[in-house]
Amino acid sequence: MTDPKPMQTEGEEKRLLIVDDDKPFQQRLARSMEKRGFTVETADSVREATAKLNVVAPSYAIVDMRLEDGNGLDVIEKIRQIQPNCRAVVLTGYGNIATAVTAVKLGAIDYLAKPADPDDIIAALARAPEDKAPPPENPMSADRVRWEHIQRVYELCDRNVSETARRLNMHRRTLQRILAKRAPR
Repeated sequence: MTDPKPMQTEGEEKRLLIVDDDKPFQQRLARSMEKRGFTVETADSVREATAKLNVVAPSYAIVDMRLEDGNGLDVIEKIRQIQPNCRAVVLTGYGNIATAVTAVKLGAIDYLAKPADPDDIIAALARAPEDKAPPPENPMSADRVRWEHIQRVYELCDRNVSETARRLNMHRRTLQRILAKRAPR
């Protein structure tokens, strides 16, 4: 594997925006990226990220999918409008294929599961567009993918069990039992 450090051309500043509402994770990631030569700005919300984007456009971004005041995809869309060449990576603890596809369509270059290792993030930011990401070492099981899908629909229905059950064509009590269980591995 090639060294992911040569990510910039001569004179280019490595401005990085990290948008994550998990403050300890955000701060650890910011310190790690500063050690790797990035000039880091952080934001805790869609609103704060938008305000920072209006001041200075980053050349790189790491955006959490779920934020307290909205969706990280809104930040990705705003980044594309302001800085089309920004290389953005989406992080999430609630990964699913539909969201990953949407993130890439909006302009993200990769989609990683949290907690992502800084080296994996750097590799994603440095990867050439024609290079494919290596397959995951421990992909989600089919049960986990199903559980993630149910959780996503449940969240999209504002945590309304009856509406979620209707949309999933599932009995409400069956859905309640699934929601009461822990996530499969």
